[in-house]
Amino acid sequence: MSHEPTRAAGLARLDAFAPVMGRRYTAERNHDRGGAGEWPANVSALSPYLRHRLVEEQEVLSRALDDHGPDKAEKFVSEVLWRGYFRGWLEQRPAVWGRYLSERDGAMAAVDANGGLARDYRAAIEGRTGIDCFDAWAHELSEHNWLHNHARMWFASIWIFTLRLPWVLGADVFLRHLLDGDSASNTLSWRWVAGLHTRGKAYAARADNIAKYTDGRFDPKGLADHVEPLTEDFEQPLTRFTPSPVPRVDGEWLLLLHEGDLAIDHPLPTPPAAVIALGPRDEGLAEPVAAFRRAAIEDAAARASSAYGCPILRCETPEAIGAVADGRPIVSPHVPIGNAPPLPGVATFVRDYDAAIWPLATAGFFKVKSGAPAKLRALGLPA
Repeated sequence: MSHEPTRAAGLARLDAFAPVMGRRYTAERNHDRGGAGEWPANVSALSPYLRHRLVEEQEVLSRALDDHGPDKAEKFVSEVLWRGYFRGWLEQRPAVWGRYLSERDGAMAAVDANGGLARDYRAAIEGRTGIDCFDAWAHELSEHNWLHNHARMWFASIWIFTLRLPWVLGADVFLRHLLDGDSASNTLSWRWVAGLHTRGKAYAARADNIAKYTDGRFDPKGLADHVEPLTEDFEQPLTRFTPSPVPRVDGEWLLLLHEGDLAIDHPLPTPPAAVIALGPRDEGLAEPVAAFRRAAIEDAAARASSAYGCPILRCETPEAIGAVADGRPIVSPHVPIGNAPPLPGVATFVRDYDAAIWPLATAGFFKVKSGAPAKLRALGLPA
């Protein structure tokens, strides 16, 4: 399995999967049929393109709704909306991301200081636990930089409740090794499995469930019989998301593209005089993930340069942006929390889809799911 880090490849994958977005997806989506060879027919494989916005949510939703209608495509549409829900939820609770980073750093320090914890941590990430499914998924993650969504839930549950490892370390492993590693979806999914997102309700990996949905490939032994949801003494203050107005600029301006959003369209009335391609933060990333991000940024910059007839200015760090801009105003898509570095001195805009979906994410997913159809119709989708 492989992903070509270009918009053209993402659109080709969208075309290939569109016929499956209806009833077939509903019936087969929970089955994990393994990671070798070609992508399974029940897997969209669109998430790396959506993560970096090489392909946009509206494009994917429009295709599903046009081809299958809202009833038949309901499950697939919900999966796309979960991404918007998680991003909107985290945008409105940024302290949760800061808390995750702090706990992760503390857990890594504990690994360095505790030989037993270090041994168990290495056994888990190297697939040497003796739990057949978990070890296979650890190798699949390392070799293919992807896991089926159901496998991610099982993996996280086993990590937390059977192996008794800190959830933040598992979330960190995913974030560094998944091509679609997204700060919001990843962090909040691990919190959901642990019982921290929906407090008091944890997800248990069951051997019979794993055997059923992996078509009998695994027969795991020794899984935790009982899962006790994790708790935390931490408040999650809600700051309601209000999209900022479109930036106003005079004269020449520059469009900055970053790993968090590589769609090249913008809301300003004049085209940019140049495109700034900001290099990704690749410290600690698995090399295939870092390479995917670097190539995706190059693809987006080349498309923007061609569309607007302007040069590309490359910049490796946010601190160098000012020097590259040479005094000209810079405009960029909004930086999703944790998915790109902060951009000092850059005016940002929020895309219409995010402005529609993110404010709905003040509580659970149901509010997003129930409110989304009206929002999507307002954006011109046949919801």
